[in-house]
Amino acid sequence: MTHENERIAEVSVAGQRFVLYPQRAAYWREEQALLVADLHLGKVSHFRRAGIPVPSRINRDTLDSLVGLISMSKARRVICLGDLFHSHYNGEWEEFGEVVRHFPGIKFELVLGNHDIMSRIQYERKSLTVHEKLKIGPFLLTHHPREEDGGDYNLAGHVHPAVQLSGKGRQAMTLPCFYFGSRQGFLPAFGGFTGFARIKPEKDGRVFVIVADKVMPVN
Repeated sequence: MTHENERIAEVSVAGQRFVLYPQRAAYWREEQALLVADLHLGKVSHFRRAGIPVPSRINRDTLDSLVGLISMSKARRVICLGDLFHSHYNGEWEEFGEVVRHFPGIKFELVLGNHDIMSRIQYERKSLTVHEKLKIGPFLLTHHPREEDGGDYNLAGHVHPAVQLSGKGRQAMTLPCFYFGSRQGFLPAFGGFTGFARIKPEKDGRVFVIVADKVMPVN
């Protein structure tokens, strides 16, 4: 059996420590905060209503993974870097509400993304604190990556980052990753019904790929 410490990675960014989980989330030790991005809850129901056959279990699996990480990390805050919910209200929003009710002592926060289009009343119903962007310590937390250079280190979602790795036999695979550049970092998409996009890392950027339920640094 693989020990949990063999599946995770740790990284220091702007003087702060993060645990990187293969479930595609990062735990910020100093803030006791679990960071996730791009859950896209509700996407399954959105597609099924349009007649597209999508397994209904995907949403539940995403939430089960979130519950497991909150319990394991002992987080005091859960911060989503946008696209928590994919579209307008549907029943999957109530399933997310069950998770929030299960952890009454934890603060759940959302940095709004382009898919977060529900009424603010819905967020208030779930005791969700909403931000356009969020400044904590040396970091600016956003959904879309910041385009201009700023003084704070930017942690963002939206990109669904991945890199292509090549082997000696010319075989190649594209894998989701965490990425930390000189002034900006991207979290992978947490949701089980999301794609990914290849990024071009900076020369000195740090990449951690997710493969076989492990987080591994790559050059």
